[in-house]
This record gives sequence, structure tokens and C-alpha cells, in this order.
Amino acid sequence: MSTETQSLSAIKSFQEQKLKEQLVYLKENSPYYKQLFAQHKIEIEKINSFEDLVHLPTTTKEDFSNHNFDFLSVPKNKIIDYSTTSGTTGSPVTIALTENDLQRLAYNEKQSFICANGRSTDVYQLMLTLDRQFMAGMAYYLGIRKLGAAAVRVGPISPQMQWENISRFKPNAIVAVPSFILKLIDYAEANNIDINKSGIERAICIGEPVRHADLSPNTLAKRIQEKWNLKLFSTYASTEMQTAFTECVHGKGGHHNPELLIVEILDDEGAQLKVGEFGEVTITSLGIEGMPLLRYRTGDICCYYDEPCACGRNTIRLSPVVGRKNQMIKYKGTTIFPPSIYDALSAVAEVKDYIVEITKNDLDTDEIRIHIALAGSLDAAEQKIKTSLQSKLRVTPSLNFVSAQHLQSMRPADARKPAMIIFR
Repeated sequence: MSTETQSLSAIKSFQEQKLKEQLVYLKENSPYYKQLFAQHKIEIEKINSFEDLVHLPTTTKEDFSNHNFDFLSVPKNKIIDYSTTSGTTGSPVTIALTENDLQRLAYNEKQSFICANGRSTDVYQLMLTLDRQFMAGMAYYLGIRKLGAAAVRVGPISPQMQWENISRFKPNAIVAVPSFILKLIDYAEANNIDINKSGIERAICIGEPVRHADLSPNTLAKRIQEKWNLKLFSTYASTEMQTAFTECVHGKGGHHNPELLIVEILDDEGAQLKVGEFGEVTITSLGIEGMPLLRYRTGDICCYYDEPCACGRNTIRLSPVVGRKNQMIKYKGTTIFPPSIYDALSAVAEVKDYIVEITKNDLDTDEIRIHIALAGSLDAAEQKIKTSLQSKLRVTPSLNFVSAQHLQSMRPADARKPAMIIFR
């Protein structure tokens, strides 16, 4: 029987046994956690249940960054891959993986594709980078191989080249950033390509949410599906946890793989939150050899749901990420997370690209300036943008209309992901 379809009590019992094994592994092999356990006088033999986790300190992104290789729990000659985080919310951090870690990564993504109706007969076109020490691209490729499906490794190239490869290889699924799917639609419309006869049935959406916190489709998803009869599957993952949460066809949150992670949703004081309450996703990795993590605070803000899913899985499910803890903005007395700004801008068809710039004023409070590249006239778009921002944020940030070339010049040339927000 799959772990995901077992009873909640059986899943809890399974994970608690894995937790005990992981604590022993950390105490024996991890320089960082050996020191942490000694410093806090932690007796791991007394940690027997989820309820006991509160007796263990959490690990932060700063801890991981400042003591990066103290987390290495195997001899260096066992490392076969070095990946790095994107550095979106700080300095990039190195993740060292063993052969078993890569196999675990492949298993995780295979399960994710299966959750998203994946089959061995599928052909997936990968519209993301597989180089630059980027774990996600490698993970998707390994998962597709383990599933027995075919991969078309096109990468993050132009819509024109994507459509040429779609025509040549006839994929039935794509893995892509949702905002890039809009660019595929624009190119298809401009070049008389009938997207609904392309054979593409599904999109595994990465990097951006396609749902609101209540799990309804957000503006980005609506704009895609107004034009393209495409099933969108939302995902959530991070390099540090080497695991993904992927939603099934019912679209009720990203499913948890209990054999790979223990998940907590914590408030600022470290207390476990209840179903539906938003807090920081905190994970304990299971089965990782190279750089396992214990009660690691990801910085991502989500809630969880625990009622059984109609797909038959009984594991918890995570909501879309509503924001990142260190990207919370206080603007004119209103708390704003960047995804809310993105959603407001996605509602305006004339907005083709943008960068949200956050600065501090003389009073040390946040200022928001949005640099926008338009398709169409400024007169037609400006009021639409202001109305959408006011409706979704209750405030209207400063707007600066620029060329697409200027926006590109604002972004780091070697970034793996196009920067949508800049903190100065």
C-alpha cells in the first residue's frame, strides 16, 4: 500500500519512526547538529513523537548559509552533485548530494508527476534550465526518466523555439513558469498557431502560484485557461528540502510525500498552527544523506489542509505560498506580500513585463515602485493597472513605464530566474 493512502495514524506512526532514525543519523554524522544537540543538551532518545519536536530548536536560512558545509554529513568523496539555491532571498547556498540523494530526488519527482496524472506514455517539454547548478531542472528530468516518460530538454528559450519543438516532438505536457505560458499564447496568436490543436494537455507550473490562498484559480491561471484548454497543476518546492508538493487533478493543495519530509506550519514563536492558519513552512528531511535538515524554516508562508482528498491520498496538503517571511512589505499601513502585486498586474492584458522595486524612505518605511513594460498605449493601460492594484491591494504604488529592454537591463544577466522583485 502507498504511504500516501494509509490512515492518518499509520502515516504519523511511520513518520515518527523515520524521525528517530534521522535524529540518530544527525547526531552521528552532521557536524552542525552534533554541536547543536550538545549546546542545547538535547537527548535525542527523548524525542519520540511529533509533539516532542517543540523541544528541538529550529534551523534558519541564515544558519544554513553561515555554516553551509558544517551541514555536510558524508565524506566529500561521496558527493556526486553540487546544486545551489537561486539566491532569491539571500546569498546562494550550496546543497551537496550523494548518489542516494539523487535517487531520492528522482523518486520524489516521479511521485509528483504521477500525482499530476503523469503516465509512462507522456512526452514532457521542459521549459526551464538544466544547468547553472539548478536542482529543479535536474529533478524534473530525473523524475521523467524514472516515470518512464520522454523528456524534450528545450530549456528557457524563446516562444518561437518552444513552438518549433512542440511541432517537431508533439509533447502532450509541459513544465514551465506560468507567466511564460502567456508568452507562448501571445506568440501563437501572432503567428496563427491553434494552441488547442497543439496536443498539449497539461502544464506542470513551477516558480509562480496559479491559485489564490482559497485554492481558486488566480488571475494568471484564468488568463491562461481563457485561451488554452490546458490543465494546470500547481507545485511548491525548494532546493534545500529537495522535495516537491504537487497538486492532483482535484486542485486542493500540494500533496505531501510522508516518506520524504516531516512538515510543520509554525508561527513566529515556533508554535504549531492549526489547519487553515498561515505560518512558516518548516521541514525535517527524511532519507537525505548529504545535507539533511532538522526543523528547517523555509521562509515560505502557507497553510495546510488535512481532510482526505478525493484522489485517495490521506496526507496533508499545502496551500500556495502567499508570501515569503523576509519579503513582507508594509506600505501605507497595509501588509502586502509580492504575490498579491503579481496577481494584480497579471489581471491587465497590456502588462507584458514588470519589476517591483522596494526601497526604504527617510522614515525607514517601505516604498513600492513598479517598473512596467506595456504592449499597447499608455492611456489605455494606466487606469486599468491602478484600478487592479487598488482593488487587490487597497493601495496604489508608484508606477514607472519603461521599455522591455530597460527592464532586462535591471535584471542580473546570469540569473536562473527572471527577477520580479528587487529590494534595495
